[in-house]
Amino acid sequence: MYDNGYYNKENGPQDPWSDPIETTGRPLGRESGEGEPHRKKKGAGRMVALCLACALVGGIAGGVGVGAATGAFSPADTTLLEGTRPPTVVSVSNVTGKKVLTAPEIYAAFVNSTVGITTEVTTNVWGQPVSQAAAGSGFVITDDGYILTNYHVIEDADSIKVTFVDGSSYDAVLVGGESENDIAVLKIEAAGLTPVIIGDSDNVRVGEQVVAIGNPLGELTYSMTSGIISARDRSITMENGEVMNMIQTDTAINSGNSGGPLFDMYGQVIGITSAKLSGSSGSSATIEGLGFAIPINDIRDMVTDIMENGYVTGKPYMGITVSTVPESISERYGMSQGALVESVDEKSCAAKAGLEKGDIITAMDGKTVLSSAELVEQKKSYKAGDTVELEVERDGEKLQLTLTFDEDTPERRAAQEKAQAELEQQQQEQQPQMEDIPNFFWPFGELSPWFY
Repeated sequence: MYDNGYYNKENGPQDPWSDPIETTGRPLGRESGEGEPHRKKKGAGRMVALCLACALVGGIAGGVGVGAATGAFSPADTTLLEGTRPPTVVSVSNVTGKKVLTAPEIYAAFVNSTVGITTEVTTNVWGQPVSQAAAGSGFVITDDGYILTNYHVIEDADSIKVTFVDGSSYDAVLVGGESENDIAVLKIEAAGLTPVIIGDSDNVRVGEQVVAIGNPLGELTYSMTSGIISARDRSITMENGEVMNMIQTDTAINSGNSGGPLFDMYGQVIGITSAKLSGSSGSSATIEGLGFAIPINDIRDMVTDIMENGYVTGKPYMGITVSTVPESISERYGMSQGALVESVDEKSCAAKAGLEKGDIITAMDGKTVLSSAELVEQKKSYKAGDTVELEVERDGEKLQLTLTFDEDTPERRAAQEKAQAELEQQQQEQQPQMEDIPNFFWPFGELSPWFY
C-alpha cells in the first residue's frame, strides 16, 4: 500500500485578530475637528463603515485574484508538493512456506525459479519438414536442474531451450512426459539453482488469493498476475479430448503461461498453469477470468516417477486405439454406442484378451462406456496388473472378455503412437473418397476407422 506524504508549513497564517489596532485618538467615522455625532446617526455610521470595509476587502481580494491570474503575485520559486514513501521491503528470508507473504516477496523469491521455454520442431508426425518455435513456461523443482512444465509445451520438439530471468539459457533434455496428464520433466546441466516449494493443493479453498509467474505471449516475460481460486475439481475436456481435473482461477493466464507455477500466498506451488477457456467455435464473445491449473497433488508422484524412471510406472496399457461410434451411425445401423476398436497391438493384453479391430467396447467392469473418452477416463482408475471385465459388441453379438492390463512403458507408448499416426494418415486418405459415396454402408465386422 502506498503511503501519502504529509507536510506542515513552518509558519502558519497570522491571526488577523492578534495584531494591535493603531488608533488616531478619534472615533471611527469622525473627521478632524468634528464634534460628537448625534446618537441617532450612530447605527448608520457603523453601517457605512462596514460597507466601506467590505468594499475595501472585496477590492483587495479581486486584485489578488487578477494578480494571481496574470502572474503579478507569483512567487519567485514555485514549490511542488512531493510525496515520499519508504521502499517496499522484500525479504526473501521470510519465505519459509509457513508465513503469509506479499506478492512482491513471492516474486522476488521465485522469479529466479521460473523459466521461459522455447522449442524447435523441424519435422511433423508424417516426417514432413516444418519450422516453428513455441514459447511456454516452466519452473525449477530441484537445485540440480530438474524443471517441470506442460507436456503440450514440448510435444514433438526436436530441441528445447530454457531461459532464466538473468538472461542465462541452457539446452534441456526431456527426461519424460505424460500426455494424458499434460506434464513433462526437463533436465539442464546446472547446479545451485533455486527450486520452488511444493505445496498441498488439497488445502486450498475457493476465494484464496493466488499469483502466477510466467511468460504470456512469449514476449511479456517473467510477468506476475494475481487472482483467486474460483473453483476446485473442475472436469475440463482439453483439445486432445483428454478430461482433466483442474483448479479454476481468475488469475490472468494466456498463451506462453502454460507450464508456469501457480503460488498460494505462502509462496508454495499448488498448481501448474495450463489452459484458458476461450470463446466457442464461431463465437466472437471474449471470455475473461477463466483460467485453469493442474493441481500439484494430482501429479506429484508422477513427477517423482519420471525423475527416477523416465516414465510413470504402473500405468495401465491396453494396446488398442479407439474412436467413438457416432450417435447418428449407432441409430442408423442399430449398433451400440461405445469405444470403437480401430487397431490392436498384437503383443498386447488386448490381443491376449481376444479384442479385435471393429469391436465396440460398451462397458468396463459394469460401467457403461459411450465414447473413447469415457474408456480412457475409466482406465485411469486401474493400475498395471489389474484385471477387468469388458462388454463388447462384435457383428451384432454381445461378448464378455477378461483383460489384465499391461504396464504402459515408453516402448509400448511409442508403438501405440505410431499406430495412431498411421491410422490418422489412413483416415485422411480415405475421407475424400468416402465423401463421394452418398449412401456409404460398411458391413458389420469391417467397421471403417474414419468415423470419429
